[in-house]
Amino acid sequence: MTAKWGLIGASTIAREWVIGAIRATGGEIVSVMSASAERGAAYAKENGIPRSTTDLSELLTDATIDAVYISTTNELHRDQAIAAARAGKHVLCEKPLAMSLEDAHKMAQVAKDAGVVLATNHHLRNAPTHKAMRDAIAAGKIGRPLAARVFHAVYLPPHLQGWRLDRADAGGGVILDITVHDTDTLRFVLGSDPVEVTAFSQEGGMGKSGIEDGVMGVMRFENGAIAQFHDAFTAKFAETGFEVLGTEGSLIARNVMTQRPVGTVVLRNADGEHALQTLDRNLYETALEAFHQAVAGKGQPAATAQDGIWSLATGLAIVESARSGTAVAVKPGL
Repeated sequence: MTAKWGLIGASTIAREWVIGAIRATGGEIVSVMSASAERGAAYAKENGIPRSTTDLSELLTDATIDAVYISTTNELHRDQAIAAARAGKHVLCEKPLAMSLEDAHKMAQVAKDAGVVLATNHHLRNAPTHKAMRDAIAAGKIGRPLAARVFHAVYLPPHLQGWRLDRADAGGGVILDITVHDTDTLRFVLGSDPVEVTAFSQEGGMGKSGIEDGVMGVMRFENGAIAQFHDAFTAKFAETGFEVLGTEGSLIARNVMTQRPVGTVVLRNADGEHALQTLDRNLYETALEAFHQAVAGKGQPAATAQDGIWSLATGLAIVESARSGTAVAVKPGL
């Protein structure tokens, strides 16, 4: 069966990545909703989508639609996801799932009660490099993981510099935009959950006063590992990377915190140093393939609602730590 989709939000990420991934994995997009009729109509035409609307209920009462992809601003996710689930639509929602843990839990409960799939679009866990790192750790190639380091300071391009930099009410700032991705990737690769965080945020001149455009901190994980992270919107010429240091070896990955299936991973241990083999596979296609399988009752999404709740809980704890200057426990409530 071909899954038919409605897009809630005429977004850049949908245009650049998700529309193609839906189509490449057997899905069909039949409608897009935008708050602007003009933008929605233009977006539909540019992307080969048959219909556009400004009315959420019109999209959700369309009996031909099986699933929706939500990529609106963060403060809208809760109500849109709940409405979609109650209408019997499966939901792929951008991160963070919501602005509060209470709202995220309500979204998950409504989806469960409705018998529909609710997934979080954490694309980085689908990177071939991160899967290779997870497999190497699981196989004991570096012994017991002791520490990790994620550097994910990038330059936010001008076409994305709107609400992320000036709308605190929509969850603007680098923590709920990028650090939540670091959290999910660390959880995926280490196979452990964060229990405590401490962080310092920075206003480097790009964001509106009161909205952080940089953050550094440390997470402590249930398995005893500690992880450094550095995220920013302001680094024009930096590279990204991810390292995991273990009792018997290390994994060194470069240019891997990205939407594209690029970068390298080197394993260093007693056997020497060698690059891990990775497949060149689109991260979003991997996510949509798993989502379509979950809708068909075969397995679960790449990143579940519970994964989204974990990353949100950690992000909110980091926000609180940066504000208070103290270590903050991560309590997802799961």
